[in-house]
Amino acid sequence: MLKIGELAELAGISRDALRFYDKHGLLTPTARTDSGYRLYSKSDVLRISFILSAKEVGFTLNEIHQLLELEVTKDKKSCQDVKEFVDNKIQVVNQRLIEMKKIKQSLKTLSVACCGGDEPATHCTILGALSTN
Repeated sequence: MLKIGELAELAGISRDALRFYDKHGLLTPTARTDSGYRLYSKSDVLRISFILSAKEVGFTLNEIHQLLELEVTKDKKSCQDVKEFVDNKIQVVNQRLIEMKKIKQSLKTLSVACCGGDEPATHCTILGALSTN
């Protein structure tokens, strides 16, 4: 069994992150000491690795929770179920990319409209454009 500090060090994250995952139902300590310290098992080490891997590829906490449910019930789910979950995430990411490209273009337009000089910003075209929107 590992204490929270040992698991945090092993996973390369903070104790607060582990407490956060616990609070949000993603990682529950296997046991607690008589004084209330969290204790984690090897399966908890694998679970935190799963959580961190899912987070790294862009899944939200809610999505990670759903993935963990899929992982726990994988004998009742098909690969198609998991693939559909990931494909839905790809659609969300594609939509965000479209939105980010629009934001980038708007920022470029604002930047080009500004002279970028040393004069006071009282007549700055960027501030003016943002104030009228």
